[in-house]
Amino acid sequence: MREITAKEVETLLNQGKILNIIDVREVKEVATGIIPGAINIPLGLVEFRMHELDKTKEYIMVCRSGGRSGQATRFLESYGFNVINMAGGMLAWEGLVE
Repeated sequence: MREITAKEVETLLNQGKILNIIDVREVKEVATGIIPGAINIPLGLVEFRMHELDKTKEYIMVCRSGGRSGQATRFLESYGFNVINMAGGMLAWEGLVE
């Protein structure tokens, strides 16, 4: 499983890179703040919403601490998606939130 740090994600966003970020936290968790531009697909719904994703794109998976996003990363990898887990999750995130 490939990983990226929160700081690397923040740097890429600050450089103007367009990233496909999927936050797998529950809706009530996301209400406390989400990385700008991220899409919320709670972990329990990833299996049912993966048809919304494009296998030609790269996705960065995010959760609170990196555990659930790691599960989502492994699951989507098994279906041929290009995914990277953000290590440390939102606990490691120091960038802007919306």
